[in-house]
Amino acid sequence: MGFFSKIKNGLNKTRNSISSSVTSLINSFTKIDEDFIEELEELLVSSDIGVKTSTDICERLRAKIKETGTTEPNEIKLLLRDIIADMLGEDKGLNLSTTPSIILVIGVNGVGKTTSIGKLAALLASQGKKVILGAADTFRAAAIEQLQVWGDRAGVSVIKSTQGADPASVVFDTIAAGKARHADVIICDTAGRLHNKKDLMEELAKINRVIERELPEASKESLLVLDAATGQNAVNQAREFKNVTNITGIVLTKLDGTAKGGIVIAIHNELSIPVKYVGVGEGMDDLQPFNAKEFADGIFDGGDK
Repeated sequence: MGFFSKIKNGLNKTRNSISSSVTSLINSFTKIDEDFIEELEELLVSSDIGVKTSTDICERLRAKIKETGTTEPNEIKLLLRDIIADMLGEDKGLNLSTTPSIILVIGVNGVGKTTSIGKLAALLASQGKKVILGAADTFRAAAIEQLQVWGDRAGVSVIKSTQGADPASVVFDTIAAGKARHADVIICDTAGRLHNKKDLMEELAKINRVIERELPEASKESLLVLDAATGQNAVNQAREFKNVTNITGIVLTKLDGTAKGGIVIAIHNELSIPVKYVGVGEGMDDLQPFNAKEFADGIFDGGDK
């Protein structure tokens, strides 16, 4: 199954929430006027796109209507699809231009962080890359065990220590192993506790110092894993993490199980952080590179309904 089929299926609930509601709104109006736009904005807000992003979408829609001279409500879905695709911008894949490259993965408990790391490792391994995982989320013993399980499934090595070990030392050991084994990509799990931002910031700063010292020229990604089902709370999490560390991309999990996929738009529009991967199922191959155009098409079913 290709990306569009996966994303279209994964967006069933979001599409039913947004596209079906827009269709109902369109059918209740005979012309485009300010009342129509205001009701559309309320609809978008209620679909977890958020107040600011919904307002921005409607401002762009007003401009498009003025530019195109559109007078028919049934043309609105096509305009919305194009506005959302444009708002999401160009797709940005991982920067893995050096050997090795390194990826830090951050996220609070329960969002699917460990699962996403395993699936990402499997995806990169399937592309012929040699991958090594580092179990630097030493706060929970279960996180270490879970990463080993996913490493075994993906067929990649896992460097680990014991619960309570210094995360930066695990990252150091993982980098050393990556160099010795000529790995293409090093992926390090990290703790994502938000209850104490000072500890989190200090921990990540220490890890980053190790990376800068040991791999000064390496391409580096910092991916934040978010659960799509948490809606606006996921946007708030992204904002909090952005305040304490540099985030280069989002991995959005459980997109197939929620009607709140509109948060993809809010994250990009409000925080300027690209969504790089989305989880659209439970299978090993259900972590997919994000495609803005196909996402917008997936919400509006190609814009033809």
